[in-house]
Amino acid sequence: MALTRKQWNNIVIIACIFMVAVLTFIDKKTNNVPSDAQLLFDDNAPLAQLQLDGLWLHKQASKWSCDTKVLNCDEWANAWQTIRVSPLAAAPETTDAPQELVIQIADISDFQLWIYFPKEGALKSPAGNWYLVPPSLRAKLQPILDAKPAA
Repeated sequence: MALTRKQWNNIVIIACIFMVAVLTFIDKKTNNVPSDAQLLFDDNAPLAQLQLDGLWLHKQASKWSCDTKVLNCDEWANAWQTIRVSPLAAAPETTDAPQELVIQIADISDFQLWIYFPKEGALKSPAGNWYLVPPSLRAKLQPILDAKPAA
């Protein structure tokens, strides 16, 4: 059975829509980081400890150790150690529940209490400044606690 010109046109239109959807999805998931994004931690102020809603990671010598519930310790530590953020001029609208983020910088004995909104990628510093984590980096900032596939 041969296809009519109209049927071929419909196939081409559907294929184009599908390709645009796939390319949009890939673009959102790639490691595109805005040009104004800066490292939160650098060589002068490296991350030493972090606690996110009761789950912790700690650097001892040059090795990271994590809470026993965390399955991806090295990846989680690397994600936080190399996190990039963009400063925001105003507080963003947040819809998800905040997570407490306690940070300790190496060679500083004081802990800093930050607030993290994982869905929006918004970080609020102890000084009240707001930062935005690029969408491509957000998923790695959450620890893996269960080996079951996501539903």
